[in-house]
Amino acid sequence: MQQIESIEIKNYRLFNHAVINDLPGMVVVVGANGSGKSTLFDVFTFLKEALAQNVAAAVARRGGFRELVSRESTGPIELTIKFRESGRRLVTYQLVIVAEGGRAVVEREALRYRRGQRGRPWRFLDFSRGVGTAITNESAYGQEGVAEERAQYALDDPSILAIKGLGQFREFRVVSELRSLIENWYISDFHIADARPSVDAGYAEHLSTSGDNVAQVAQYLYENHREHFDEILRSMRWQVPGVQNVEAKQTEDGRLVLRFQDGSFKDPFVARYVSDGTIKMFAYLVLLHDPKPHPLLAIEKPENQLYPELLQPLAEEFREYARRGGQVFVSTHSPDFLNGANLDEIFWLVKRDGFSTIQRASHSEILRNLAKSQMPGVLWKRNLFEGAGLSWVA
Repeated sequence: MQQIESIEIKNYRLFNHAVINDLPGMVVVVGANGSGKSTLFDVFTFLKEALAQNVAAAVARRGGFRELVSRESTGPIELTIKFRESGRRLVTYQLVIVAEGGRAVVEREALRYRRGQRGRPWRFLDFSRGVGTAITNESAYGQEGVAEERAQYALDDPSILAIKGLGQFREFRVVSELRSLIENWYISDFHIADARPSVDAGYAEHLSTSGDNVAQVAQYLYENHREHFDEILRSMRWQVPGVQNVEAKQTEDGRLVLRFQDGSFKDPFVARYVSDGTIKMFAYLVLLHDPKPHPLLAIEKPENQLYPELLQPLAEEFREYARRGGQVFVSTHSPDFLNGANLDEIFWLVKRDGFSTIQRASHSEILRNLAKSQMPGVLWKRNLFEGAGLSWVA
């Protein structure tokens, strides 16, 4: 499992300098409105867009470098993530971005990990402004007496990430793993309206970020991974009263509709007549029971449209997904969802003097003591997360 173990953010909007270490499989982020929850999640989106296109395009989508860089700062913007590669060694990826001639470019991009506790780190790649070097004898890493061998490379554009160019080649295994990790992040942008209409019948193995192909994915799971589909139905029957069955039905004109069977009625309801909460819960379960978990899920405010009593079980569904191999980041305002989280999984944002820092609930002695007798959501609702302000909503 490739899991992010730490994130460091410098000069990225509200985060003048913020660090999160020892990240668990499930991360639950809380904070007052405007404290930076969406900004934290945007870091994932930014890296994915920078990889798919380039840094200049990702910065431009956020209004340009001056809008993205922290206030009263000229930069650089710096993002550092640490993750475990397939050999379980801790890898550090650093990306430094500056503005040059009105356009964002990569000032520094480095990928490295250390040989043992005292060995010097191997920089698997080290680039600046489109030019740099990469190790060519990566397969010999760790062998006694082996020195690194490097070759120089040049990219077509100083805003292109080196992990995009070199990650497509097998000889750069660690680089390729990082590229694959970021490419397969799932950053939810779910819209109820997109999940309701009938869609053209087709083939889809994974839920889209907007949820508009939920019927196609449900059909795929039913036909190819029946055990996963049956798990979804069991969860729906338990969590949503009245739901006995869900099917993806193809109409005469070749379209696909979701039909929900309520045990009180003979005929099933098509998706457009089902509550928002039922549709959203089903979509989440389709996502969370994917046979091939994404390495990372990032979901903001899963409580929207959901009945409060569904939120604790949903938190456990997210945790089970993390156990199966996918790391989960969730932001929430809901005490009910927070009640389903462990104290070590909860992080909260504190905004002071215009900038935000990130605190961990389990590092607070007060919260640790109170959590022995009270649930985290109760502590949050009582405004006991120091410096966070009253941020829950009823």
